[in-house]
Amino acid sequence: VQLQASGGGLVQAGGSLKLSCASAGRTFNWHFMGWFRQAPGKEREFVSGITWSGVSTSYADSVKGRFTISRDNAKNTVSLQMNSLKPEDTAVYYCATRFRPFSNGRYRARDEYDVWGQGTQVTVSS
Repeated sequence: VQLQASGGGLVQAGGSLKLSCASAGRTFNWHFMGWFRQAPGKEREFVSGITWSGVSTSYADSVKGRFTISRDNAKNTVSLQMNSLKPEDTAVYYCATRFRPFSNGRYRARDEYDVWGQGTQVTVSS
């Protein structure tokens, strides 16, 4: 499975962006998906995750209420709608997935994910 993240860009504080993650090749419809981000000089951190069915979602406290994760299994894509963006949201955003299908836990650690996309830059100006 190869993942491709897109949708990043430059936006003013308070603005919105929508990131997308698509699979080049094998489907990840049955797999837990996550979004992480990494700011310069910082560790890569969990942002949001969604179960294979889309029924259950999870968020980091820093983005809760502002970001929404969703998936469209018919299109084999996962999206992250980011509203009310803040300068501290500036980072490279990565999508990732787990090899094991039908996982319904809450996976927030990097080593719980097996495949990563290449990342897309999000810059929020003040």
